[in-house]
Amino acid sequence: MTAPRRGWRRLFAAALAVSASLLVVTAAGASASPGLPDQNATGNHEMGAAIRAHDGVAPAGLAPASVDASVPGIDVSSYQGNVNWASYWSAGKKFAYVKATEGTGYVNAYFSQQYTGSYNVGMIHGAYHYGRPDLSGGAAQADYFVAHGGSWSKDGKTLPGTLDIEWGPNNACYGKTAAQMVAWIKAFSDEYHKKTTRWPVIYTATSWWSQCTGNTGDFSSTNPLWVARYASSVGTLPYKWGFYTFWQYSSSPIDQDQFSADISRLKVLTTG
Repeated sequence: MTAPRRGWRRLFAAALAVSASLLVVTAAGASASPGLPDQNATGNHEMGAAIRAHDGVAPAGLAPASVDASVPGIDVSSYQGNVNWASYWSAGKKFAYVKATEGTGYVNAYFSQQYTGSYNVGMIHGAYHYGRPDLSGGAAQADYFVAHGGSWSKDGKTLPGTLDIEWGPNNACYGKTAAQMVAWIKAFSDEYHKKTTRWPVIYTATSWWSQCTGNTGDFSSTNPLWVARYASSVGTLPYKWGFYTFWQYSSSPIDQDQFSADISRLKVLTTG
């Protein structure tokens, strides 16, 4: 009986070791698996995170060929925390967009430092709202955005607010049909215009627009386009837009953007 008992113990120990190794491999595989970012406890999502997961990330240091003929800027959210704005100003960044809100229940805890700090170093600044069509209506979210930092003032330094609309954290198109999505975006846009006299910039990716609006919804005559594409050229634009106003072309080491014309035209955008 003694020998068999020792053998059983060896087999049991080996089985435990194998089980533990399988758990480690499974956990590692789960954390590394690609896909859309999950909603975290705060409900906060970073601009372009879903786009990067879906369309890929530009290599570090990649910049558009036309970047020298335009105005460089960045965009930030709570992920960046307290930003050293003086360093970005010294690096030549002339404008910044700062996340203000998401849905109707989230406000960026770092908004004041980021929004005021960019302004104080001399940057032209603006706020953006991460749209959540799965949570509430477009008009309600526009109202929430305006009430929590997304408003506009004709001071020559404030850009119109931006609607960030991209793949959802749980469902690419938030469970909406193409027609419903277009209607949601229009409701947000119309309400923002009603509250501020400005049409919001729309930040999106061509591939998302094609998938979730069915390549419909003509906002080209009212809303400036901010297109996300991490490549050396902007590529095909979303439906009906003949040109872009902003281009997010990289996420390394921070979200990198460019305005499509010179600084004088950027200032015009701040005055309406």
